Amino acid sequence: MDFCRRHVKSDCEELLSRFRRTQSVRFEIFSGIWRDMKFASIFYGTMFHEKRPFARLVLDIASCYFLPPFSFQIRVGGLYLLHSLYHSQDTVPPEQIRLALKDWEEVKKFERDAVNAQHFDVVFILHQLMSCKAIHFTAMPTLIMFPKKRKVERSVLCEDFVERVARPQELINIDLLEELSNVHELYEKMKSSVTSQAESSSMNLTHKDLTSRLRGAVIDFHNWQQTKNGVDEEEVSGEGTSSQLESSKRAELLASIKSKAFGEAAEMCKSRRHRQVEVDHPVSEEESPHPSGRSRISKPSLRARTAENIHISGEVWKEALSRTTTSSLSTLESTAEEKPKKIKRFKWR
Repeated sequence: MDFCRRHVKSDCEELLSRFRRTQSVRFEIFSGIWRDMKFASIFYGTMFHEKRPFARLVLDIASCYFLPPFSFQIRVGGLYLLHSLYHSQDTVPPEQIRLALKDWEEVKKFERDAVNAQHFDVVFILHQLMSCKAIHFTAMPTLIMFPKKRKVERSVLCEDFVERVARPQELINIDLLEELSNVHELYEKMKSSVTSQAESSSMNLTHKDLTSRLRGAVIDFHNWQQTKNGVDEEEVSGEGTSSQLESSKRAELLASIKSKAFGEAAEMCKSRRHRQVEVDHPVSEEESPHPSGRSRISKPSLRARTAENIHISGEVWKEALSRTTTSSLSTLESTAEEKPKKIKRFKWR
């Protein structure tokens, strides 16, 4: 089922992106988008032996949108998506939603946030999943299997769904800045009343423009966060040209290395530098004995070399030949004189 993972993930992200554009967390709006996309037909067309693995894959992909680091609206959409997929599957008994024990605290916090914001349809859907025992509490979010020698695709989070960092804006608000400026003025007055003017100038333990500097830092962070998407798009658009430039530079570098390796002469060893280099002068066609201009060294034949190495006189050769003939004749006569052995026949009694 790994070949279906990318397509199922793209379909889930398309559904959640449409739900995010509505800027609502109502289940009625989500169900309308579900029916418009005909998302219940995602389980159609699977064979009998593929129903349960495919349902397990779809629920695993949808469950990641119900947990951090996604925003509250995307997590609500992930909860609605899990509820709809669980009741739309055609496996008997239905495949359960895996939830690790380490993520249960995040689910309870999500429920408290929904109750405080009075999103009661979110709480109702969550309690309905719990009541029908659709959630299977496990030790790990995925099944633990033996590692296989294959490349596992890592799931990339959609940046549009991830919640933006807004803690500095939440902490440094207008009320806090006013309170900080009042405390700072009170501190300056108390310091001037206790110490003299010379001592107060030397005891500068705080910055006078602390409030304005803190406010400026928060504003700069907010502006950088707003312009980050534009900078990322420019970098993505210029990625193709930069990769082409890098490839061309690499090709030029390889060409220069090859030219240096084959063009430059090899340096002589230090122990042979005192010897003179013998230069082979080209031989003209008239001086060369061979018509092609190359000298050919003739080697003696195999017969001549054996004659040089082995010196056997004619008489010795005749004696060796006569010995071989006599030995062969004697062996023939001995074989002829031998009589064949009689074979006894078996008699039946």
